[in-house]
Amino acid sequence: MAWSNSKGFGALFEDALENTQAFDLSGGTPKAALYNNTTAPDETVTTANTAYAVGQWVVGNEVDDGTNWDTGGEPITTPTFARTGATGSHVLTLDGVDTPQGGATTTLAAVFGTLVYDDGQTTPVANAGYAYVYFGGTQDVTAGNFTIIWHTNGIMQMSF
Repeated sequence: MAWSNSKGFGALFEDALENTQAFDLSGGTPKAALYNNTTAPDETVTTANTAYAVGQWVVGNEVDDGTNWDTGGEPITTPTFARTGATGSHVLTLDGVDTPQGGATTTLAAVFGTLVYDDGQTTPVANAGYAYVYFGGTQDVTAGNFTIIWHTNGIMQMSF
């Protein structure tokens, strides 16, 4: 199964509620790593398999140019985590500033989506994933800028 949607990892919420993995969604070090269509995202995997460079997110499926869009992804600046809504309609949202690369000479091909993960987390699972975001099909850039423009509703939401 290839990319077909965007999801938050169930393990993120389960581990947070069971206090088995500490996540700091607004104070962590979130990054966005790009992936090709070989990756088969699955939101039901364990926390260990949400991590960057593990399982479905192996470096061999990552797309980078080694200079402007780095292996391991680019930082998501000014991450925010907020709760909105009224009784019976609460929404938790993770958002950040649109994520650009650092130069105007980036060449990337066959980018299908991104893994959003915490690059600063080390224990009990290093680089644990928050979510993955599908770009709706292949995205390419030749000698230009590559920027992830996050949805107006943020990177990830949970309603309850």
